[in-house]
Amino acid sequence: MFPLQLELDSPLQVARWRPLVHWLLVIPHFVVVYAIGAVQSIVWFIGWFAILFTGKMPEGFTGVLVMTLRYQWRVTSFMLFMRESYPPFEFPTVAADPGNDPARLSVQPAPTLSRGLIFIKWWLLAIPHYFALLFLGLGAYFAILIGFFAVLFTGAWPEGLRTYIIGVMRWSNRVNAYVLNLTDEYPPFSLS
Repeated sequence: MFPLQLELDSPLQVARWRPLVHWLLVIPHFVVVYAIGAVQSIVWFIGWFAILFTGKMPEGFTGVLVMTLRYQWRVTSFMLFMRESYPPFEFPTVAADPGNDPARLSVQPAPTLSRGLIFIKWWLLAIPHYFALLFLGLGAYFAILIGFFAVLFTGAWPEGLRTYIIGVMRWSNRVNAYVLNLTDEYPPFSLS
């Protein structure tokens, strides 16, 4: 099992009006996502040097990196109207998800990391994943578009489409965890 787990525990039924307004309701979260994205970049950069010299990511840095991935997942799941509950403005810097939100993301961080891999994994080893995710992401955009109209007219996400989008998000976040040096385990080419 890969060290990053991503799930969404939310019913397929969504109020029909939600696809029309979720993009507006999520604007305050976009400001926060932008800010913590900047923090994530700084922490990753400093953490890179920590791994280079010690072979370990400092625990506090790991917590911040996991928190940013978790927060982004919660905001994305709301923006894509896959859940009705508004994501909380909470920033727990723990690797295991506290379980207080339907969008869950947990990471089992590596106790030690390869000093050599930090030079190549973020660009060279991740390229095949980026290539695959480009095509899967295009499919996800079409699935979101179909899901938009499905929710608008039926009040429910088609299960297969939502499962596909969650799978793409899971794969993407596993690659992000790898590139952010949370693990040295190479991400699987899998939506599950």
